Amino acid sequence: MPLVPAAQKSLTNWLAMIAENDFHDLPSIIAADAVFRSPVGLKPYPGRELVCLMLSTAARIFEDFKYHRKFFNDQNAALEFSAHIGDIELKAIHLIRFNAAGEFVEIEKLVRPMEGAKALGSAMGSSIGPQIRALRAAA
Repeated sequence: MPLVPAAQKSLTNWLAMIAENDFHDLPSIIAADAVFRSPVGLKPYPGRELVCLMLSTAARIFEDFKYHRKFFNDQNAALEFSAHIGDIELKAIHLIRFNAAGEFVEIEKLVRPMEGAKALGSAMGSSIGPQIRALRAAA
């Protein structure tokens, strides 16, 4: 079953952002009440600003990022990808749920192997740890 048109439009925009490594329009496809679920964090990251920060930072950290298989149904997508962080190769999945307006309302990243998840968590913490703490405190 294909994505509904509004979700397909946002997904097309997301794939273009990834291809161009340009995330300035990212807030336009992320719902205000969106939630990001990290492969290494215990708590979800709520809100557009945090979700955008998490997604755009991870995109900068991943090297040789490439989507492979894509699965859809109505307002959900599962996007398999590969990348590496330094010499650690990983496979991962973005699970995305869209709202009626086609915005990302929930995105979860699953990463394997464990070394890949650890490398991602370490790189994210080094890159934006203080920003994450400040945004969480302000919420």
